[in-house]
Amino acid sequence: MTDQMTDPMRVNVRKTLARALTTLDAKVDPAHAAVVVVDVQNDFCAEGGMLHREGFEIDRVQKMVPRLHDFVLAAREAGVLVVWIQTIYNAQANFMSDVWLEQSLRRWKGRFIDYPVCLKGGWGGDFYGNVRPLPGEPVVHKHRYGGFIGTNLDMVLRSNGIRTMIMTGAITNGCVESTARDGFFHDYYIVFLDDCTGTVNEELHQGTLFNIDRWFGQVCNAPDVVACWQKKR
Repeated sequence: MTDQMTDPMRVNVRKTLARALTTLDAKVDPAHAAVVVVDVQNDFCAEGGMLHREGFEIDRVQKMVPRLHDFVLAAREAGVLVVWIQTIYNAQANFMSDVWLEQSLRRWKGRFIDYPVCLKGGWGGDFYGNVRPLPGEPVVHKHRYGGFIGTNLDMVLRSNGIRTMIMTGAITNGCVESTARDGFFHDYYIVFLDDCTGTVNEELHQGTLFNIDRWFGQVCNAPDVVACWQKKR
């Protein structure tokens, strides 16, 4: 005997679908969308930062930053909430577990052990260039890849009536993807910007875009979103 959907089940599904945001216009409406800027910090974006000193190419990340800067300005002009995610990895604050440090020994070239990463108040943890929060914009400190783990991100978003997370920042296949996945699991719509996220090579970037669009949200570019906002004026 196969499972079948009963009439009450169908009614519930239809009621839920009636609330669904099914277009990009609806998802990025300034009334309930937030731009989430992940880890645009010196250790991930700058020469001399963690990724650069470990030999990773950061050109793609650095070329993305001006586009992100312009997009954040457009979001502010449209009245869209901008939420900043800032990684803090202070070892002295006991944020580093044995699991984390073992992975560093095996695959991460000794980061956190031989040198600090994203120290609170330090250069590596500071925001990169001119992509940084204004007074009053929420800043969420995280200590793992995903922005929801052990943070108040969900409370910040729900307190502001947010239904959609517009994902930007660094690194595409690391902290941005992790936060987008967690956002989907928390029942937020995910809009993931191809041109306002960056990582160390194109293959990793494209892999994340495919994965997000297939399983977790909608992939588009910043001009697509800005065009939606301009219609609201």
